[in-house]
Amino acid sequence: MDTINPFKPHLPAPTTARPLLGLTVLAVEDSRFACEALRLLCLRSGARIRRADSLRAARRHLRVYRPTVVIIDLGLPDGNGVDLIQGLSTAAPRPEVILGTSGDNFGQAEAMAAGADGFIEKPITSLGLFQSKILSLLPAERRPEGPRTVSMEEVFPDPIALQDDLAHVADVLEDREDDRTLDYVAQFLAGVARSAKDAPLQNAAEALARKRAAGQPAMSEAAVLAGLVQDRLNQRVAI
Repeated sequence: MDTINPFKPHLPAPTTARPLLGLTVLAVEDSRFACEALRLLCLRSGARIRRADSLRAARRHLRVYRPTVVIIDLGLPDGNGVDLIQGLSTAAPRPEVILGTSGDNFGQAEAMAAGADGFIEKPITSLGLFQSKILSLLPAERRPEGPRTVSMEEVFPDPIALQDDLAHVADVLEDREDDRTLDYVAQFLAGVARSAKDAPLQNAAEALARKRAAGQPAMSEAAVLAGLVQDRLNQRVAI
């Protein structure tokens, strides 16, 4: 009996050099800097990638696009990525791999409880870790045959993407500084600063987050953070 399905799409076979060949990835990520790292990781691995910068954009993509892997940031400008994880985990058809990601490792339990297959803590820059995480969650037929050397390569996103993130925050703070905005800015910048290894910016973002979590006035912390963002944007202009 002929068991070949003529309507099944032909997928290129993964190789040891490009172990994610044939996979399509949707990165639901509001940070251009973090998404640039994911783009480089996918490029090195053979996967194709698309980006959605909000829950709304992700749902629009998913109406017409069926990714193999969805990587979802938990802190998005229009809501919590956990909501999208919950919806996708019970969808039909379901993506083969759903990964949560955040700069805070305490988000892992929340993502897994919502139905994620795994979690990657930011920053995501290790090619070997990225490939191994996805491959471990794929069915055997989607993995390359034979032994595979785990890459030690690290990717380095374009600094222009970091400037785009800082400009985005400056625009958000200029438009409004309500409680929800401050919570978003603190979470967003803490992750971006951690990825960029910018300790002063990370410390300032985390100080703002602590004050907000304690329900205390945080205007001075917000002003310090806004000043650091502007300093970095000014440095870029001077260069």
